[in-house]
Amino acid sequence: MRPPYDITNAILRLVASVSEKIGRIDAIHLDRPPLKLRKRNRIRTIQASLQIEGNTLTEEQITALMDGRRVLGPAKEILEASNALEAYALFDQLDAFKMDSFLHAHAVLMKGLSADGGKLRSTGVGIVKGDKVAHLAPPASNLPYLMDELFAYIKDSEHPMLIKSCVAHYEIEFIHPFSDGNGRMGRLWQTLMLAQEYPVFQYLPFEVIIRDNQQEYYDTLSICDKSGKSTLFIEFMLKVVDEALGDLLEGPAPTMTVEDRLEYYSSHNKETSFTRKMYLDVFKELSTATASRDLRKAVDDGVLRRDGDKRVARYRFVD
Repeated sequence: MRPPYDITNAILRLVASVSEKIGRIDAIHLDRPPLKLRKRNRIRTIQASLQIEGNTLTEEQITALMDGRRVLGPAKEILEASNALEAYALFDQLDAFKMDSFLHAHAVLMKGLSADGGKLRSTGVGIVKGDKVAHLAPPASNLPYLMDELFAYIKDSEHPMLIKSCVAHYEIEFIHPFSDGNGRMGRLWQTLMLAQEYPVFQYLPFEVIIRDNQQEYYDTLSICDKSGKSTLFIEFMLKVVDEALGDLLEGPAPTMTVEDRLEYYSSHNKETSFTRKMYLDVFKELSTATASRDLRKAVDDGVLRRDGDKRVARYRFVD
């Protein structure tokens, strides 16, 4: 059964806007940005997602953790950040359509923080704000059924991933499958779902915009909770994604190194071997001389193997 929501004109407009921006990003090779930008944006993603939950570590401290350097700070917050770095690094191994991956990601995210990490909660839970219960989650006995239904929707629904990812985010918050870490898991799983269809989302820090609009985020969740539909949350999250993509497009164009270009080409090239012309068809902004230098350096570094010479040369990546 499909989770309850309506497809509004606002949702359709936002899906179109997001899709148009993704096309522009693909055209300038930002769907898989340079390594330095990827690292910075991953750190911003984790710092913002944790800050929403009250973690006080800075981007500089999380950068130090990523680099393996010692960090001074609350032990629990350092563990939260270390776990998040490990969980986001698993993206290539996780499958957004599988419950086993979902549970594994939670186990990593909550390692040392929750006694039942990676396991559905076994007790009832409510979210209290002030002296009122803001949200009473479904009974623990309903969780296996509800999560099976959610993952069936994620896998089988014909609605665009842009919409399904927002719905999954909301439903994880609503169902509250774990005793702790549900907010972090909702944001992580939406990112994973989007990234499996659009690689740019693996490194797009839209959590920063959620953090900067945190009260609206929680207010929207509350309104949807009362209405029984995630429609407004879909609109809110699509606006967040649209703004994050716009920020990426409006920022300074990152400089790609030879290594960045070769990695990008490797991730997009489906042929077992390729020519210089095929390389230039992807990087149309390069001169023929620059393309030749790229390929020659890659051969010298043992990244590529060359067969033939000059214009008839073909290249293949060395495993």
